[in-house]
Amino acid sequence: MGSATEDLSQFDLSKEEKDKLVAEVIRYVLFKTHQNSGCPIKRDELTQLVTKNYRQRALPSLVINEAKEKISSIFGYEMRELQRSRPSSTNQGRASQQSVADSKSYVLISQLPADVYRRYVEDVNMTHLTGFNFVILSIVHLAGGKIPEDSLWHHLKRMGLSDSDEIDPILGNVKQALEALVQQRYLQKEKVSGPEANTFYELAERALDEPVNERLKEYISQIVKKDVASVDVD
Repeated sequence: MGSATEDLSQFDLSKEEKDKLVAEVIRYVLFKTHQNSGCPIKRDELTQLVTKNYRQRALPSLVINEAKEKISSIFGYEMRELQRSRPSSTNQGRASQQSVADSKSYVLISQLPADVYRRYVEDVNMTHLTGFNFVILSIVHLAGGKIPEDSLWHHLKRMGLSDSDEIDPILGNVKQALEALVQQRYLQKEKVSGPEANTFYELAERALDEPVNERLKEYISQIVKKDVASVDVD
C-alpha cells in the first residue's frame, strides 16, 4: 500500500484539503446517523460531499476509506457497508417497496463489547423499543425469514398491539415503529400481486448480518428456555 503522499499525488490535492474532506464526511455520517435514528446512509450522499468541489472519480473512495478508519479509531464505531438484500420473491408482477437497484449504503456499528455498551452507551429510555424490535425480528425469523403482513399483525394482536393503535402508551404509533425497521433495513416490505395478493415482511441485510443474527438466535433461545422451564414447573 502506497503512502498518503503518493495517494494524493494523483489527485493534485494537498493533505490539508484531503483532511478537510475526511472531516466533512465524518461529521455528515455522525449527524445523519443520529438525526435519522440509525437509518443507512447512501454512498452516493458521501460521494456528492467529496465531488461538489473536486471532480476526480477515484477521490471519494480514498476519502470514505480514511473516514471509516478514523470513525473506528477515534469514535469506536465500524462504518459497515451494507450489501442490499433482494426480496426472495421471483414473481415478475411484484412491486417491491424499495428498488433493489439502490446504491450501496453504510451504518455505524459499535465496536464496544456488548456488556460495556449496555452499561455506558445504551439509552435506557429506548429499551422498550429495542425489545419491540427483537420481538418483530424473532417472529419473522421463526416464520422462515418471511411472513405475510396479516400473519405478523395476528401475532402482534395476541400481544395486545394493533395496527390501528396510534397512541400505544409505550410504543406510540405501532405501525410507525414497524415501519422504522424497514427504513433502518432490518426488514424489507414487499407487495406481491396475483390471485393471492399480499404484503410480506422479510428479514433484510441488517437482520441477516452475523452479529445481529447471532443476538437474535440467542434471544429466541432464551425465550424458549423460559417457556420450557415454566412448563416443567407446572
